[in-house]
Amino acid sequence: MTVIGHISAGSLSNAPHLMAAMRQALAEAGYVDGRNVTIESHWAEGQYDRLPAMVAELVRRHVAVLVPTPTVAALAAKAATATIPIVFSATDDPVKLGLVASLARPGGNATGVYFFFSDLAAKQLGLLRSLSLPPHASGCWSIPRIRMPKA
Repeated sequence: MTVIGHISAGSLSNAPHLMAAMRQALAEAGYVDGRNVTIESHWAEGQYDRLPAMVAELVRRHVAVLVPTPTVAALAAKAATATIPIVFSATDDPVKLGLVASLARPGGNATGVYFFFSDLAAKQLGLLRSLSLPPHASGCWSIPRIRMPKA
């Protein structure tokens, strides 16, 4: 049976809806967990130092594809293999991080989704500035869930 290796820096308790969405999307494409594909998930529980070993285990098992989340897990996957396909989601520029050669033509074994949060935030602040609002009329709201390790 085809095995999809899913690696998360977080915990299942914080992401059951994401796993349900992944299973649903796969099922809609004809891949049903337990019938014609197996999803093997590994959760680092916020302990980023565990990611390389988790990815290495999946690479040793010759999974068909790696699905790492978030960016820090994608970097661990990219460091572990140049042959197994990697489908990532990244909140940082995957080109600058070395995950892909370019957004238009990723090349290599990695591809994925890049959420342009930081790029959009700069544009949004520029828009607010152009509205000539007083400084106290704008603010930022954030709910951090996963802290990225410092480089």
